[in-house]
Amino acid sequence: MNVQLKYTIEKLFHSDEKISFSLVQNLWSNYGSLLRVNNSQQSFIVKVIKIPDLSNHPRGWNSSISHNRKKKSYLIENNWYERYNYALKDCYFPRLITSGTVNEEQFLILEDLQIAGYSPAPIDISESIKLVIKWLASFHANYIMVAPKDLWKIGTYWHLQTRPEEFAVMDNSALKANAKQIDEKLNQAKYKTIIHGDAKLANFLFHKSENKCAAVDFQYVGGGVGVKDLAYFLSSVYEEDDLFKYEETNLDLYFSTLTEALASKMTTEQINDLEKEWRTLYSFAWCDFYRFLLGWSPGHYKINKYIKTKTQDALKCL
Repeated sequence: MNVQLKYTIEKLFHSDEKISFSLVQNLWSNYGSLLRVNNSQQSFIVKVIKIPDLSNHPRGWNSSISHNRKKKSYLIENNWYERYNYALKDCYFPRLITSGTVNEEQFLILEDLQIAGYSPAPIDISESIKLVIKWLASFHANYIMVAPKDLWKIGTYWHLQTRPEEFAVMDNSALKANAKQIDEKLNQAKYKTIIHGDAKLANFLFHKSENKCAAVDFQYVGGGVGVKDLAYFLSSVYEEDDLFKYEETNLDLYFSTLTEALASKMTTEQINDLEKEWRTLYSFAWCDFYRFLLGWSPGHYKINKYIKTKTQDALKCL
């Protein structure tokens, strides 16, 4: 960390007490680090982005396309925290303290959610899954039909437009032949919202005593249908058998929460129309993610009977 950035951080503290800096984790592909900065009275999370000259992707995707996508993702996240930094009902995320750039190091200084009682460890996996599904539904309801200004036009890190290299190396198949049509089906939906874009379990923290969760990591936030977040989240918490077993339960929880949250925003007819559209697009969301995995990491553990079944369901609807 450069001296000027350290001075900027130190100014946030209101005492002369010594400040400690501890590493929470390094950012993906060595693009910076996440730090906890605290003394006995205050604590902040500092996300320091230092763009390397050459990226070091764990799976070898080190092209300029990959590099530029990551660079843009940090600018998008900065836009999110600077321009959408207000509390939403039932879907908390950390408040921005300040942000900026010092000597080519971009930084975000954020509320430390652990001080507010949140922990990265799920309180109980089945209960945590329910809390995240409700968070997603509430988040999507808050932004229903809101244009993703200064965010990704299409949210998620895997959508077709940003993954030409992975698409090129896919084996020929019905999925590859119909990839553009699947992408258009999702992106031309009548009802859209702002989606988190990377809604895996690791990006949620859970309150120790209250029945709620909060989300972090908004690098791929942007426009889309809510079931893209839902499908991706479920891929991060369930293995094949449980994806089949709990599918209807999870869909019903998502849409009942969404319906309740939309009651003051849309008519009953519109809500029913939205649910019908998004339930149909749920298979397409899985199908779209499967297309990405087949190019990016064809041996990935998330490629299972469930994702293949959802893909066949989607292809039959084309």
